[in-house]
Amino acid sequence: MLKRKWKSLCLTLGLSLTLVLVGCGSGDKDSSDGTATDGNGETNYSKAVDYTITGIEAGAGVFKAAEQAVEDYGLDGWEVQASSSGAMATVLGEAIKNKEPIIVTGWSPHWKFAKYDLKYLEDPKGTFGDEETISTMVRKGLEEDKPNAYKVLDQFFWTEEDMNAVMLEISNGGNPSEVAANWVDENADKVAEWTKGAEKVDGQEIELVYVEWDTEVASTHVVGKVLEDLGFKVKLTPLDNAVMWQAVANGEADGMVAAWLPGTHGDLYEEYKDQLVDLGANLEGAKIGLVVPAYMDIDSIEDLEAK
Repeated sequence: MLKRKWKSLCLTLGLSLTLVLVGCGSGDKDSSDGTATDGNGETNYSKAVDYTITGIEAGAGVFKAAEQAVEDYGLDGWEVQASSSGAMATVLGEAIKNKEPIIVTGWSPHWKFAKYDLKYLEDPKGTFGDEETISTMVRKGLEEDKPNAYKVLDQFFWTEEDMNAVMLEISNGGNPSEVAANWVDENADKVAEWTKGAEKVDGQEIELVYVEWDTEVASTHVVGKVLEDLGFKVKLTPLDNAVMWQAVANGEADGMVAAWLPGTHGDLYEEYKDQLVDLGANLEGAKIGLVVPAYMDIDSIEDLEAK
């Protein structure tokens, strides 16, 4: 664990150093704030970000889509820099604090859209796809073994506003379990819709798995709290993307509420869809793409230039 923390810290520091060095290349004029400009005095954001997109985990769908965007839009010489969702958010916050240019792999719902003034770059080639849903997947046999848990997972559905409220509290330092418990207490009517027809149990065990994205930390802890209040002994286990899908498909875990479709987890869904049960969307209107601070005068991926 300590080794992993040091690795994450080094990654964040490395990304921060990239931001500090942005616009320092030879042959480019600099504006008064250190941002690279072209001959007519306008900011050249491609040079300003050092032809780098700050990404998350290399295996994530949005990361792969960003790499595809580099190819689709002819951005020769660009790099999609792998890090983690936490490191990306940290570097984004540092750039915004200093009003520096930055391009990140982004998705919504996410607390960063509530905290910062951000925008997606338009994607006229459709590399990042249309709107996504976040779906619930469970292992085969769960309906027979644990019908009350199955019913809750099948009926779980909330909005982007719901999720953002939980995520923002956690991002501000709240304990995920405590934030989830408070949200459940304050949204009894909505929770009643999820638990309708589900009977209480006496300590039956259930395990939910999730990837450690802010969205999935929020949703999994909320659902876990609802199941706990029904009498289940709930285990929440964070895993890598592929391992999460494999665990449910193989019956090693009972379910997840963390499947981004059709794009982000599309390849994993195709691989495992016949081995698990798809309970459908628990949130609609999700989106992935390239995200920049609103103060950057750029609107489309097509506005970026090859190195």
